[in-house]
Parts: sequence; structure tokens; C-alpha cells
Amino acid sequence: MKPLMLHGHERAIMQIKYNREGDLLFSCSKDNKPNVWYSLNGERLGSFNGHQGAVWCLDIDWMTKNFMSGGGDNTLRLWDCQTGKEIGCIATNSSVRTCNFSYSGNMAAYSTDKAMKHNCEIFIIDTRTVDDDISHADPIMRIPIKDGRVASLLWGNLDETLLTGHESGELNQWDLKMGHHLNSTKEHTGLINDMQMNKDATMFITASKDHTAKLFDSESLMLLKTFKTERPVNSAAISPIHDHVVLGGGQDAMDVTTTSSRVGKFDSRFFHLVFEEEFGRVKGHFGPINSVAFHPDGKSYSSGGEDGYVRLHNFDASYFDYAFDY
Repeated sequence: MKPLMLHGHERAIMQIKYNREGDLLFSCSKDNKPNVWYSLNGERLGSFNGHQGAVWCLDIDWMTKNFMSGGGDNTLRLWDCQTGKEIGCIATNSSVRTCNFSYSGNMAAYSTDKAMKHNCEIFIIDTRTVDDDISHADPIMRIPIKDGRVASLLWGNLDETLLTGHESGELNQWDLKMGHHLNSTKEHTGLINDMQMNKDATMFITASKDHTAKLFDSESLMLLKTFKTERPVNSAAISPIHDHVVLGGGQDAMDVTTTSSRVGKFDSRFFHLVFEEEFGRVKGHFGPINSVAFHPDGKSYSSGGEDGYVRLHNFDASYFDYAFDY
């Protein structure tokens, strides 16, 4: 597979996401400009200018109407996708680490880091009331987190629950009607870097620093499958058309200079969802992979790395012909 190399960032990629139709790919990095690309040919459509620091997270709503990004400059910003203009900016006490639109797009959740004597908090806001006054308006709900910080976040079914992955490796489920804690499980021993749903939101996959990715039931948080590697896993995604998952990771960026790229294991690794067996690897990045995403049609996938490149891979015909012989 010869990838399309998208180079619109000067520093490490933090997160990449497709919109629902898959015609656009959004990326953010440690530089201060999130970008949007055409996924078909890798052409850059534009960038969102406004952040003053690293952009840690992004999300795009169901209708590709609004775009949201949270950064190290202690702001969460909402943008109009069509014009690239900023709709509103919410000032926070510390860095915004995660952000996510609900399925309806009417609400959004974001979490802040534990820093500068402020504890980590989860905020729920109404995106329909976003304008210049939003920075002064109170959120719909605030959920304080006493221990550690939230490193990844997902909306549960019907916008009724929230799933959070924590620094300690714990998974929590929150009831958004009452703001109560519903359920928790601790299957990971390290920081949960990333969580992504499957196509019908019945399961989600977590990527952790403890060298594993795990598949959970999104209602009961029951552990279903475990995918083991020998390096920290930074991101994991589930294919919408096959029983496949892709994992991206590698050793920490600070240790990379002491090893060659061959030793660092900076490959996208493909596992079978049911059998937990690895069946393929894709090389290319010159550093850890920080984010992976499947195209909504399942015919391609993208990876964003510490080297500042987004690599967009279209699967060869042999990938679709491949079958497990059991």
C-alpha cells in the first residue's frame, strides 16, 4: 500500500478523525492550527486559526456543521466547518485534554487536566447556544474528578451516558441525567490513551500505555477481547466492515532518539477482532503513532504520528480477499 503523505503540521500529530461521510479528514497537532483534508486525494482544504498553543483533541459533529478543538492554551473553541470561522471560545482553568460531540450534536463534553491547583473536571455544554457569550455561561453539568485526570472520553448510547478512560487505567460510566457515577472497571494497569466506538456503538476499544488494547461492551463495560503488543498503544480503531482492529503506538517519544525506527516498532498493527491474532503490519512512520482512524466505508485508514505526518492508506485488493482459515 503506497500511502498519501499529508504534511500540513510542523509538530507531532495528536488526533485525527473522519467526518461521518468520510469525505473529510480532520487533524490536530502540537502546533496551533488544526487542519482539514479531502480524504480522497489528500488535498488540504484549510486550517482553523485561533489557538495559541498545542491542540490536544478535536471532534466533528454528525452533520459536519460544527468542529470543536481543545488545546493547551486553556481554551475550547467551536468553529463553523463551512467557513472555518470561530463561533465561540470557552476559557478553562487548565488544558482541555478531551472533547466530544454527542450523537445529536446538541451537546458536547470536554474534560480539563489536573494542573495549577485545579482538579480535573468534565463539562457538558449545549452547543446550540454557542456564541460570543458562551465563555461566561455556565455549563449544563460539571463532574469533578478527584483522582488523576481523564485521558479519553466517549458518549454512550442515546446521549444518556458518558464513558471516561482515566490515567490510572480505570474506565467509568456516568449517568448524564443525574450526574451520578454508574459503573466502573479497571482492566488496564496504565493510562488509557484513546477510546473509539465500533460502527453501531455496541462495543468500544481502548488503547493503553500498558501495551494492550481491549474491547469492551459499551453498556455493561464487560471485557470482551484483549490485543497484546510489546510497546505502549496510543490509539486503536475498529473496522466498520470486517472483524479487524488496527493499533498504533510505539515507545515513548522521549526514548525514540536512542533507537532506530526498526527497533521502535512504529508500525500500524492489524489484529483479528475475534481471534485476537495479529495478521498484518504497515510500516512508515519515523516515530510513535499517536492516532489511527478507519474510513467510514472501511476501504482505507489513516495514521498520524510524532513525525508530523498523516499517512492515508487505501487498502489493496488482497486485503479484501484475505480470510482466516480456521
